[in-house]
Amino acid sequence: MKSETSVYVVPADNQHVEQVVQAAERELRLLLQQRADTMKRIGTIKQTLAGLARIFGESVLPPELLRQIADGGPRKKPGLTRACRVVLMESGSPIEVRRGCLELRKRFPEVLARHKNPLASVTTVFSRLVDYGEARSFIADNGRRVWEWVADPGAITLPSLQLSHSETEAASQC
Repeated sequence: MKSETSVYVVPADNQHVEQVVQAAERELRLLLQQRADTMKRIGTIKQTLAGLARIFGESVLPPELLRQIADGGPRKKPGLTRACRVVLMESGSPIEVRRGCLELRKRFPEVLARHKNPLASVTTVFSRLVDYGEARSFIADNGRRVWEWVADPGAITLPSLQLSHSETEAASQC
């Protein structure tokens, strides 16, 4: 988030208004930070569940949970922001906006169909996700801007898996 410091002059008889505004501003900042933290945590959990489903098969997850991971939530038609979150969460590595558009076209074709300039729309949403603290953006080695989901790697600790001898052999053949 951008932080700008502004000084507002409030007449002496309106000091109580200034106090209310300051309190509301503090609460708003706190709630926005909590939302960003919650979205990061949701992303981390979804990435973990998607990874478990890839490793052990989708049958380890209930159907409703699979649907939520697949489309970003229980809604039938995800909006662009929700679809962009899903694409970034599941990309596994930083992606350019063009790659994001390709993934959106494959997974959520109806979402991009509603936009005149999908590249501009996706760039805007990716940048907003950076502002929300849910993603980060940087210039890649090729000189192009890329975005990646910000998962909190320390948020989830999985127990170490004890593999049987046959499972170890099977894994080594992958």
